[in-house]
Amino acid sequence: MLVLFETAAGYAIFKVLDESKLQQVDSLYKEFETPEKANKILKLKHFEKFQDTTEALAAATALVEGKLGKSLKKVLKKVVAKEAHEQLAISDAKLGGVIKEKLDLSCVHSPAVAELMRCIRSQMEALISGLPPREISAMSLGLAHSLSRYKLKFSPDKVDTMIVQAISLLDDLDKELNNYNMRCREWYGWHFPELGKVVTDNLAYCKTVRKVGDRTNVATTDLSEILPEEIEAEVKLAAEISMGTEVSEQDIGNIRHLCDQVIEISEYRAQLYDYLKNRMMAIAPNLTVMVGELVGARLISHAGSLLNLAKHPASTVQILGAEKALFRALKTRKDTPKYGLIYHASLVGQTTAKNKGKISRMLAAKTALAIRYDALGEDTNAEMGAENRAKLEARLRQLEDRGIRRISGTGKAMAKADKYQHKRRRRRKRRQRRNLRSQRKKMRRYQSVRR
Repeated sequence: MLVLFETAAGYAIFKVLDESKLQQVDSLYKEFETPEKANKILKLKHFEKFQDTTEALAAATALVEGKLGKSLKKVLKKVVAKEAHEQLAISDAKLGGVIKEKLDLSCVHSPAVAELMRCIRSQMEALISGLPPREISAMSLGLAHSLSRYKLKFSPDKVDTMIVQAISLLDDLDKELNNYNMRCREWYGWHFPELGKVVTDNLAYCKTVRKVGDRTNVATTDLSEILPEEIEAEVKLAAEISMGTEVSEQDIGNIRHLCDQVIEISEYRAQLYDYLKNRMMAIAPNLTVMVGELVGARLISHAGSLLNLAKHPASTVQILGAEKALFRALKTRKDTPKYGLIYHASLVGQTTAKNKGKISRMLAAKTALAIRYDALGEDTNAEMGAENRAKLEARLRQLEDRGIRRISGTGKAMAKADKYQHKRRRRRKRRQRRNLRSQRKKMRRYQSVRR
């Protein structure tokens, strides 16, 4: 038997001298405790060293993908093909299938072979002559770095990393904007408290404060570009009778600087949202059509990548984001949650509370299909997502119409039939109770006669 052993420095072909030792899998490691014992079991037949890191990277990439690389094919043709009657022990069953198909060589992969590979790795420096330990460790480190860079650069999973980062930044910006808006309203509210009740939009409030400054300037300031005409008139009227305290120019300057920050962050958030929308339509168009770009991006971020999300079943997609509630329900033996992040989808939001569970379950099933189509399909159109969304909207209308029964026509007849059935049920229950009472009376009479 021959053994193919892959290292960072090259390919090694070993000849098994005593195959009977391989039958004892549990005690095989004892035969490799020392280099002398290992040399009695194996003998190095050929070692093909890599010329440079590029060749090593190409060979490692081929092995990871289960393909037959050029250098490996050359070694097998040169060494193993001469002894075609011998079996070839390999560590990867998928690679063995490729070798058998292309070179017609008999390959073996078993627990005994896996244990043998571990034993060879423990005595690799003694079995492979001409390779100092420092050189092997340096080549292993260099190949590990190159392979990591290659995977990071060309892995299809990493395309959606931008979506994960963008949605995380969007959430962070929302939190910061809320804090800044609250601080701005509270700070300027000491000077002009009535403005906060008149202007409810945060961005318009900050723009108004930045333009007006001191409330005494409201009467002479044109706010038509920021506020509608009727709200502008209310602001000017409120400024004349305001109960706020007086503040210095330095205070107003700091408040204006805070307003500048809020406006800049708001503009950047709008730009980031457009970027996220375009990325989602490019990477997961069907998912975006089904649940929207924000919910879709949060699902991808929660799963880690689009490919990881595609591996989840529909039941997991439905409650993704509600893990705490799920485990709490399982622990206390209460009802499990019906929805997680998918609750914020427009289809779930527009239905009544009674039908939210049904719609979220159906939406999760169709969304799981859309995710797999986006992750694994070759087309980049959103036709499948649009078709499934239309079906869900039709089903939603059907559920809503069932809840609001019509008064005339068929609905009236159905109402009468329901009323009649209800009366029949009541009569039947009354009859059963009467029969039960009569049976109890007979039983009591019978017991009294016996006494």
